[in-house]
Amino acid sequence: MDLFGPRPRTSPTHAMLLAAGFGRRMRPLTEQTAKPLLVVAGQPLIDHALDRLDAAGVEAVVVNAHYRSADLDRHLLARSARRTGRPRTTLLHEPELLDTGGGVLAAMTAGLLGDAASFFVVNGDSFWLDGPRPALARLAEAFNPARHDVMLLVSRIPWAVGEVGAGDFAIDADGLVRRRDENEIVPYVYSGVQIVSPNLFRRAPIAGIGTGSPRAGRFGMNLLWDQAIGAGRLRAVVHDGPWFHLSRPSDIVATERALRDPNFGPPNT
Repeated sequence: MDLFGPRPRTSPTHAMLLAAGFGRRMRPLTEQTAKPLLVVAGQPLIDHALDRLDAAGVEAVVVNAHYRSADLDRHLLARSARRTGRPRTTLLHEPELLDTGGGVLAAMTAGLLGDAASFFVVNGDSFWLDGPRPALARLAEAFNPARHDVMLLVSRIPWAVGEVGAGDFAIDADGLVRRRDENEIVPYVYSGVQIVSPNLFRRAPIAGIGTGSPRAGRFGMNLLWDQAIGAGRLRAVVHDGPWFHLSRPSDIVATERALRDPNFGPPNT
C-alpha cells in the first residue's frame, strides 16, 4: 500500500482515537480506570468522541491502548454490540508507548487507517459541544490535502472550561498558525481534534532502519506539527462552541457544573 501517494479530496471515513496514556494528572481517578473511560455528562469520554465520529460519517476507528488496555477492549466490544458496530473499532495494543505520533504511524503502517486523503485524529479525553455546525464537518470542509498536511481544531481561551494557561497558538490574518513565544499569551488552545494527511508522516522517525523490519518509533505529533508549520502546511479551524480541558479531577467537577448551568455557553451565542 502506498501511504503517501496522491489521493482525491474526500470526507474522512477513518479516524484514530488516542487512548494509550496513563492519565497521571487525573489521579486518583485513573488509578483503576483508563482516562478515556472516565464518565462525564453521563457516559465515558471515549463514547462521546466515538459518537461525534459516527455522526461525521466515520466508518472505522483505530483506538490505540497501553494502560488498562484490556478494560478498553471490553468496553469497545460491549459498545459495538449495543451500537451494531458503528463506527467499527479496532483496538491496537502498544506493548511500549509510542506517544501520539508513533501511535498514529503504527496504525498507518498496519494498514488500519485506509488509503484516503485524510483521517481524523482525536484525543481519547477530548470533550466538546458543537456550535451551529458540527466541528468535525467544519474541519473536513476546510481541509485540502493539496495545500495542507494537518488542520487543528483550536478553541478560544474564553470559551474553554478548565485551566489552559497562556494558550498554544496564534493565527495571523492569512490563516497561518504559529506557536506561542516564550512569555507570550495567545488566544487559542488546541482542542485535541485534528485532521491530517498521510503526507504529514513523510519525515516521521522510523525505528529499526537497516534491520529489515522498520517500524514506528516513539515520537509526538508536535514534531510533525513543527515541520508542517515550517512548510506553511498547518492551518487551524477555530471551534465555535465550548470545549472542556479535562486534565485534573477538578476539571471534571467544573465541566459537570457548567453543563448544569442553564446560562452556560460561549459569549454572544
